[in-house]
Amino acid sequence: MATSSLNDKIKSVDLQRLAQDFQGLDPNDPGVWPLAPRIAAFIATFVAVVAAAWWFDWKPLGEQLEAAQATEFELKQKWTAKKRQAVNLDVYREQLAEIDREFGALLRRLPNKAEMDSLLADINQAGLGRGLLFELFRPDVDVIHDFYAEMPINIVVAGSFHDLGAFAQDITQMPRIVTLKDVRLAMDKKAVMRLTGKAVTYRYLDDDELAANQTPAKGK
Repeated sequence: MATSSLNDKIKSVDLQRLAQDFQGLDPNDPGVWPLAPRIAAFIATFVAVVAAAWWFDWKPLGEQLEAAQATEFELKQKWTAKKRQAVNLDVYREQLAEIDREFGALLRRLPNKAEMDSLLADINQAGLGRGLLFELFRPDVDVIHDFYAEMPINIVVAGSFHDLGAFAQDITQMPRIVTLKDVRLAMDKKAVMRLTGKAVTYRYLDDDELAANQTPAKGK
């Protein structure tokens, strides 16, 4: 008990002495300060310098480093993609040439304006060849697109179900592109089937039509 009381007194005296060391300090002459205040001032100064260096120097440098690393990663990704494209350049060229050939083949299946009359005659002949009766065969207004035009033909064809099906198949096998749209089948009281719909064929625009089609876009 006596030893514990003595230790408490020593600690109390040390704390009092330490507190006295921090009292009455002259800020203009820190060289005469006691040891404890000088150590505390050194630690505080060191911490302040480190904090200032981190805030004003190290932090911006860290942000610049992160930005540079992100840019480096992005450039590496682009370089890898371009390298892959360069390695496969011949393959891409072959694919592009194949696409051009296929597009040219499709384009050749589109008649020009002068060939439309013969195509209409072929469609009509396909129906007559199956023994069908055209009750309506009326071309509608052309629908103009970028480089081609749709030409819908309103048709009403009468005949047997088998002959109508054969006619539809003949249409799909024509050298020129012709499609049937909005098709409806109905049977009258005499058991005669009627196919009502549109036979849509396509033609590519001539130079004058292309120029006329592009003029509004340029004006905008």
